Amino acid sequence: MLEIENLNKSYGDFKALDNLSLSIDDGELYGFVGPNGAGKTTTMKIVSGLLAADSGQIHIAGIDARKDIQGLKSSIGYMPDFFGVYDNLKAIEYMEFFASIYGIDGRAARKLSLDLMELVNLSDKADSYVDGLSRGMKQRLCLARTLIHNPSLLILDEPASGLDPRARFEMKGILNNLREMGKTILISSHILPELAEMCSSVGIIEHGKMLVSGTVDSIMQKMNRSNPIVIKTIDRKDELIRKLKERPDADNISITEDEIYVGFSGDDEEAARLLSDLIADGFRITSFAKEKGSLESVFMQIIKE
Repeated sequence: MLEIENLNKSYGDFKALDNLSLSIDDGELYGFVGPNGAGKTTTMKIVSGLLAADSGQIHIAGIDARKDIQGLKSSIGYMPDFFGVYDNLKAIEYMEFFASIYGIDGRAARKLSLDLMELVNLSDKADSYVDGLSRGMKQRLCLARTLIHNPSLLILDEPASGLDPRARFEMKGILNNLREMGKTILISSHILPELAEMCSSVGIIEHGKMLVSGTVDSIMQKMNRSNPIVIKTIDRKDELIRKLKERPDADNISITEDEIYVGFSGDDEEAARLLSDLIADGFRITSFAKEKGSLESVFMQIIKE
């Protein structure tokens, strides 16, 4: 669906994008992650045709986005992080106005607008003025507007920004529904736990460079190999620690009230052997497992490295 190759963009001496490449398959919900200033919004604006790249290639469903602007804009729906709504319009009037931009008017515009408002759970607010809507409702109204021309690729820049937990939950449900409808979605967000739940793949960028990209599970598995083993034992804790310190594959041992954290350089087979050895030595182990990671911990680890 979306292929970006060696994308570059500079603002004077500042290099916003540095040979950035990413690939998103049809029907994916792809999370775009990075600290402020990493280049997420710049990438999205270039893909949306709102900003020119210095160099690089962008293809959307086979369309060369840098050469076929009309083809590009018919294929994508872009929801910026800051968007304008017309407060003196009713929600249905707002939708019909944007439908008219795509040459849809009259009863067709009314039906399409109502259908899209129902999709984003706003059908009961059709006759409400936009300035009377909550922030979450305005976000959903903007998302409905983004869908008017039935784009195959949605580019959503911080769609859950500033929303309360309930509004974020509603937005997450809508995005999952859109994905089930066959939409491909590129979404940036700082709410990493929700991205981990929703997204099939993620890409982490900093200073305009793609640091890591892949499925959430593959990234977590790769990065969590460095997570410590957490051991709980009923007794003989000091003796267990001395035993661990004798091993060349165990280091960075730390202790809490009832847990021992061990940096372990071996693989799963060697970890199983370690557990077997400890039990054979008479230690009464009640828990032995890799510390569970999260997308947040992976993000911080990658950025730190």
